[in-house]
Amino acid sequence: MKVSIGKAAKLAGVHPETLRRWEKAGLIEVERTPTNRRLYDVGQLLKIKPWIEKTERKKIGYARVTSTDQKADLERQVSLFEAFWAGNGWTYEILSDLGSGMNYNKRGLQNLIKHICYGDVGRIVITHKDRLLRFGAELIFTICEHFNVEVVIINRGEQPISFEEELGQDVLEVTTVFSARLYGSRSHKNQTLVESLKEAAESLE
Repeated sequence: MKVSIGKAAKLAGVHPETLRRWEKAGLIEVERTPTNRRLYDVGQLLKIKPWIEKTERKKIGYARVTSTDQKADLERQVSLFEAFWAGNGWTYEILSDLGSGMNYNKRGLQNLIKHICYGDVGRIVITHKDRLLRFGAELIFTICEHFNVEVVIINRGEQPISFEEELGQDVLEVTTVFSARLYGSRSHKNQTLVESLKEAAESLE
C-alpha cells in the first residue's frame, strides 16, 4: 500500500522532513505521482524503521546550569555523559545551556525540541530531571513519548545544589529581568517591591 508523505511520517513516527532526508540518503525508495507528489510504501517503512531508529537517530546529552559560577557543574555533567556513553558504546552529541530552569527559550533546549519533533533523536540523556526545566519537564517527556524518544536520567538522587538554592537563583533571575521596568517607572512603591522580592529570593539560597 502506498501513502502520502503526511501519513508515512505519522506511521514512521518522524517529521516529514526526516523522510525527505532518508530519501536523499538513499535509505528509502519513493514513488512519484504525475503531479510529482511523493508516495511511500508502507511495507518498506515498517521493515526499515527499526534499523533506521537503531543506526540513524541521534543520541543527545542535555546539560544546563543556571549561572556562570556553576561552570564546574556543567563540566561535571559532560563528564558523566562521556563515561555513561563509553560504558554503553554509544556515539553522541551534547547540547548545553547557561540559564534559568524557568526559561523555555534557551537555545540548547529549543534545538533539542526541534530534533525531537523532526524525528532525528532516539535517546536523550540528562543527569537530573530538573536539568531540562525547573517546571514543565513532564511536557518535554510527553513530547518524547509521542515521538518514541527514550529519556535516560543518570542520577535520580540528590543534585549538587539543593532545590531551594537553585530555585532561589531562578527567582532572583526573574526578579532582575523585571526590575529595570519597575525602576524605570520611578515609583518608590515599585522600587520597594523589587528590593523585597530580591531579599526573599536570596533567603532561599
